[in-house]
Amino acid sequence: MTPTDEIDELLRQAGSRWRAEQPSPPEPDVQRITRKPKRPKWLVPALAAASVAAIATAALIVLPGGDDAPVVAPGNGKTHPLEVRDGDRVEVSGQVVAAPGVPVRYCLPLPSTSQVESEAPACNAAVDLTGVDLTRLVDLSVINGVKAGVARLVGTWKAGTIAVEEQGAPAPVQPGDTAPTVPCAAPAGGWKAGDASQSITPAVEQFVKARTAELQNPWIGWPEGFPTETTPGAPPNKPSVVMIGVAHGDVAAVRRALEPQVKGNLCVIQVKVSQSEAVKQQSAVEALPMTDYGITSVGLGVGDKPVRVDLRIVDEKTLNALKPIGVDSLDLQPYIRPVS
Repeated sequence: MTPTDEIDELLRQAGSRWRAEQPSPPEPDVQRITRKPKRPKWLVPALAAASVAAIATAALIVLPGGDDAPVVAPGNGKTHPLEVRDGDRVEVSGQVVAAPGVPVRYCLPLPSTSQVESEAPACNAAVDLTGVDLTRLVDLSVINGVKAGVARLVGTWKAGTIAVEEQGAPAPVQPGDTAPTVPCAAPAGGWKAGDASQSITPAVEQFVKARTAELQNPWIGWPEGFPTETTPGAPPNKPSVVMIGVAHGDVAAVRRALEPQVKGNLCVIQVKVSQSEAVKQQSAVEALPMTDYGITSVGLGVGDKPVRVDLRIVDEKTLNALKPIGVDSLDLQPYIRPVS
């Protein structure tokens, strides 16, 4: 038996064991299957084919290594920890605009057309506010009678409006380039130096591409953080690791199959959904009337929550729409968040 045959046999056996343990599938949802999906807004490339693609994919999404616990009811009758209902305390952070004749508004941080400094700011999407002290806004400006500034606001959510009770400086913007974590323990002797993305060879890509129903696309993790400045042309001065997520099948069998093909560092971990399942989730979210649910963007990555959904607020209406898609494996990122 050749090494390739042995690898396939290990995976075939692992897959058979997994399938035997699963319950019978539910009846298909004909309406969802036949509904025509909207064109995706943006999509991370399906397979990391080069160093830049692999690193960019990892930087765009939330990766495994954090809280892997399933979403559970918070104990107050809600079904999701980010759910907001009337009467709940919420917080927002960002731009506040007060124009003559209209309510003071919090502007959702959405892309907009560029404006010259002489133009008054405008909101692409907004939430009405009461109780804001405009004189305490940070970077307050007045253009053509329109006052604008930034703040962090905490208040009570009621019928689509926030009654502000606390006001302060805006929350600092979280860096978007945090190094993806590596949950695997370092091997004996420590992680190897060098650029792990070079280990995502055509053979590794083909291995994963042939198993998208079981695996996720490879990405790059940095166990010691992103490399600091190095000599141009020199390898990174911090180790990097090829990451592979296994949704269905034997993690150890996949690791044994990949180890001979990956010359650098390798970490194989358990994840909730495979690449093909994540693509279906993304399509299902985009097939919803996204404006009705305040969804502003949908992105595809890797990890336990590979589909990121940016949205206005997580309310009961939106949760009911997302639950059939698998809300516990969606990375929900609302602009209006509950305060405990």
